[in-house]
Amino acid sequence: MSRILVVDDEPPIARTVAANLRARGHEVTTVASGSAALSAVETGDPDCVVLDLGLPGLHGLEVLRRLRTWSSVPVVVLTATDAERDKVAAFELGADDYVTKPFGMAELLARIKVALRHGEQAKGVLARPHVVEAGDLRIDLDAKLVSRAGEPVHLTPIEWGLVEVLASNAGRLCTHRFLLERVWGPRYERESQYLRVYMANLRKKLDDPAAPSIILTEPGMGYRFVANEPAEQEVRS
Repeated sequence: MSRILVVDDEPPIARTVAANLRARGHEVTTVASGSAALSAVETGDPDCVVLDLGLPGLHGLEVLRRLRTWSSVPVVVLTATDAERDKVAAFELGADDYVTKPFGMAELLARIKVALRHGEQAKGVLARPHVVEAGDLRIDLDAKLVSRAGEPVHLTPIEWGLVEVLASNAGRLCTHRFLLERVWGPRYERESQYLRVYMANLRKKLDDPAAPSIILTEPGMGYRFVANEPAEQEVRS
């Protein structure tokens, strides 16, 4: 199975997370400091890192910043820090997901599973889906076609740009800044009002605005696209 590095200076949490991952067949290494984490990634080449932020010595955000200068390994932040600024900083530094302590083990394992999937796709182990499905929504990324319950959905160029970025990063949080830079360009990275207007329109076309289940809002941070499981999606042969 996968190699996972757990970075946490609280031994009970590190042991519990490691035990649950090993029970599912993963190979797990645990370390308790930021400097040890960087060394372990360099020497152990893990498939995923579970990273606490409140580490002794080197803070978790600094670990993430340094890591992203040379590695694209998926990182799931697991921390007691729930301040919005830390969450945004973690995602903008390249975290794949963020789980706040106290946490449910089932949720953490699900987030790690998604992060591992993204890592495999980035390495080319899995073919990139060219069709993404979410509920009764079908998005053909190659043909640039969207249908809902079999009926075509007309999207403006900006709306398609948002859908393409969100669907291509299904399961991941796409921060406001990331979406604005990818769809509108670097000069618009702080123009979040554009997003609010377009996301409201997209939900009317693709989701249930009153109770969205496909395009989810992460308050103060961005949006997450929830797709069906990969087995239900078409992939390139």
